Parts: sequence; C-alpha cells; structure tokens
Amino acid sequence: MVASDLIGMRFTVAEVGGRIVETEAYRPDDAASHAYNGPTSRNAAMFGPAGHVYVYRSYGIHWCLNFVCTKGSAVLIRAIEPENGIAHMIQRRGLADIVSLCNGPGKLSQALAVDIHLNGRSLDAAPFSLSLAEPVPIVAGKRIGITKNIDPLWRFGAAGSRFVSRRFP
Repeated sequence: MVASDLIGMRFTVAEVGGRIVETEAYRPDDAASHAYNGPTSRNAAMFGPAGHVYVYRSYGIHWCLNFVCTKGSAVLIRAIEPENGIAHMIQRRGLADIVSLCNGPGKLSQALAVDIHLNGRSLDAAPFSLSLAEPVPIVAGKRIGITKNIDPLWRFGAAGSRFVSRRFP
C-alpha cells in the first residue's frame, strides 16, 4: 500500500520539509473518501494522474496535502518530522516547538506553505522533492477525524515517532 510505503521518505516543498512520519489512505470505494461520490470540481485532482497532488481545504480553515495514487485514490500526508527549512516553518507557524510544527495535516500544510495553488501539480517537478530514505519500522491504526468507514487500519506511522499527530495504540 502506497500510504505505508511513504513512511520514512523525505519530502520537501521548495526545499522545506522532512521525513514523512504519518499518512492515511483513501480509496474511491471508501465512504470516508472525497472520491466516493465521483468527480467534482473540488476533487478533480484525485481522478487525475498518479503522482500528482490533491490539495483541499478542511473545515474552511486548513489546507490538506494528498498524493494521488490511482484514479480516485489518494494518501493524506498527516505529519512529517521537520528536517529542512525549519526557520521558515517556525516563521509560517508562529511557534518554535519543533514537535508541533508539522504534527497534523493542517499544521504541515501551513509550515510547508501548501495551498490550493499546488493542487494538481506533479510530485516529480519543482517545487516538490520526494526521495527514498532509510527504512523505518511502521505501525498501523484507525484513521483520525472521520465518521464513515472507521474500522480499516489505513493510518500509518513511523513506530515511536514523537512527530505524529496522535500516538498509535
């Protein structure tokens, strides 16, 4: 599953970012997915090519970053461990607590300056960089903040990471 394969990879936006430590998977047959009811203007990027970005606003407040995998499937990037451009992250977030900079999808997007202008862009071109890193032990659990299809263990994290949005059981 792509969501678990992304754990431990390094990801940056304009050279600001770090190691991916938490993700969630969403499929088109998943009632919790934005793709569940088919294509709309909001979720069009989810039905585009794999390896592109789907960005949406959550609760009218926070931008959320997803990687498109296959038609209608995406992985929400929930948290990263900050490594590059930490001064930029601190300035954008208005706090210096390194653990809290990117430990949630909205926080991560704010720290990396992700917003709708990146929606639909390819992950293999600037401003993005995605690269392999050393493998890390992975844990799985239920997704967070959803009310539909809550049972699948489609949330993945780097085992023992203090940078995840919520500890795994």
